[in-house]
Amino acid sequence: MKTTARYRHRLPQDNGGLFLTDGGIETCLIFDDGLELPLFAAFPLMRSAEGRRALKHYYERFTGIARRNALGFVLESPTWRASADWGARLGFSVAEISAANRDAIALMRELRDAHETPASPMVVSGCIGPRGDGYMPGEIMSEETAEAYHTLQVEAFADAGADMVSAITMTNTSEAIGIARAARRAGMPVAVSFTVETDGRLPTGQALGEAITLVDEATTNAPAYYMINCAHPSHFEGAIDPERSWTRRLRGLRANASRRSHQELNDSPDLDAGDPDELGKQYRGLVQAHPQINVLGGCCGTDHRHVECIALACKPVSATRAV
Repeated sequence: MKTTARYRHRLPQDNGGLFLTDGGIETCLIFDDGLELPLFAAFPLMRSAEGRRALKHYYERFTGIARRNALGFVLESPTWRASADWGARLGFSVAEISAANRDAIALMRELRDAHETPASPMVVSGCIGPRGDGYMPGEIMSEETAEAYHTLQVEAFADAGADMVSAITMTNTSEAIGIARAARRAGMPVAVSFTVETDGRLPTGQALGEAITLVDEATTNAPAYYMINCAHPSHFEGAIDPERSWTRRLRGLRANASRRSHQELNDSPDLDAGDPDELGKQYRGLVQAHPQINVLGGCCGTDHRHVECIALACKPVSATRAV
């Protein structure tokens, strides 16, 4: 039985107001909360009452920031690893993975019911991660294979009443195209978030602008907007050209506070949380330079401190635009 979505047909972030989202959920749960996440997967926590409490506590740190600052919020489900291949490695059947995705959206809806206010609309988003590694493209699927593979999560999100889908840490255009097509077929808005290396290019070597343009051309502009995640602002700020039309499609940032490369992060035994205040200032500069960017959060190594600094740094810029 399908659950009715609240914002699916009109995403409030499309109106231009500032929206926050969370930080690096997996690194927060592991390094800050001391939890074990096999294969970097957060969704198995929903199997226990203790795990669900940990997830709710994690998200409530961020929804509180949105409420205090009268900003919108995107509740991104803890399902980055909740696809068929990763689920199988964790001992989940296909049916159990589908159920876990629906349950995650139910948890996000529960959080929204508890914390949304008229000044802080909260959008429920189903998070999809890459089929392979988040840092390396590996064996790239065809667009058709990617669409078929990711349909499992997309349909679970649609049935559970999510407002949208977010494809996070995309390393290549074929997978992004497949997800965008699956979302469109399910009647779901989708945000596509690419990750880039220290040179501002995708792990495949493709330029960011070329990737966004290619996905738009292949899907007739199916994505609601694009994002960048899991890279430090210094890695990608030079790749965003305000004179290019594709840049206007870029609406969200979930950056790392660490300046380390993907390889350095992967090899490091410690957490590099960077400087939250510095990250907030870097976000402010990006939002000032690119006024269309209005969905702001963090990725690996970031927590509620970083997102609060981002909110405090960028809120005055957003308020100035609204005057």
